[in-house]
Amino acid sequence: MKEIIYIFCPQKDKRIIGNLVKQRKDIRYFINLSSLKPKPSKGIRILYHNAPFLDDEHAKFLLKKVEKGHKVYPLADYLDKKKGYTDLPLVNNAYFLRTRQFSVLNKRRNFLSKRAIDVSFSLCLLMVLSPLILVVAFFICLDSKGPVLYSQKRVGLFNKEFKLFKFRSMRADAEKHGAIWAKKSDDRVTKIGSILRKTRIDELPQLWNVLKGEMSLIGPRPERKIFIKSLKNNIPYYEFRHAVKPGISGWAQVKYPYGSSLEDAEWKHRYDLYYIKYQSLFLDIKIFFFTIKTVLFGKGR
Repeated sequence: MKEIIYIFCPQKDKRIIGNLVKQRKDIRYFINLSSLKPKPSKGIRILYHNAPFLDDEHAKFLLKKVEKGHKVYPLADYLDKKKGYTDLPLVNNAYFLRTRQFSVLNKRRNFLSKRAIDVSFSLCLLMVLSPLILVVAFFICLDSKGPVLYSQKRVGLFNKEFKLFKFRSMRADAEKHGAIWAKKSDDRVTKIGSILRKTRIDELPQLWNVLKGEMSLIGPRPERKIFIKSLKNNIPYYEFRHAVKPGISGWAQVKYPYGSSLEDAEWKHRYDLYYIKYQSLFLDIKIFFFTIKTVLFGKGR
């Protein structure tokens, strides 16, 4: 049975909202109706978008429903839960300023507990995986000329750059013509490198970045400054991802296929916003097990 929702939004947003909601086949929706038929019940939700710009008629209608005890929710929050990512057309300045969940970013207790987990798990993983790390280093040396480790400047928390470490998975001269996005079938990738990238074993040296406090085990993937300059001009609120520490793995990495285009970056941003908003120990554990599945079955994203 389809869930019934009533949505109230500015008239100029009606078409965009309709296109976003109709993607869900399990929803029956109505937009900007001044009377609710059937009357609100347990199976019906009343939602709004861009409340400050609602018509007076619709704003008064919503207030009356609140006065009568009906729950009224932001449309963005509802679709977040339904889709597992944040629709960018629903994001504006008010979204960040009034959304209660983003207060998690300012809670020191959350920061300290996440840091404690990062350090303890990173130390354990380094000890357990040290034989694998030595074997990987040996095969990288056999496979191609160049250093075992590869370092690259990335942008982290509060837009600060740091040096990220990875096992080298490309030829040593991979960027002799300048920085370019890595592609899914990249001829610069070495034989052993393709295995490392598919299983994400190339990311293991970043455990050192976690111990240094530059990264977290779970979070948005850090990007290079040269690409961020372009991405932030094309993707709304792209730099908000730097409100949290970048991660070795993240919600975008386990939910979205490998991509190397502006469209792919935009989709991953949708998942990153969702993670930042709803980050929790439970969500981090969920991502961790998805990542383990990727490593074991080689379904790299």
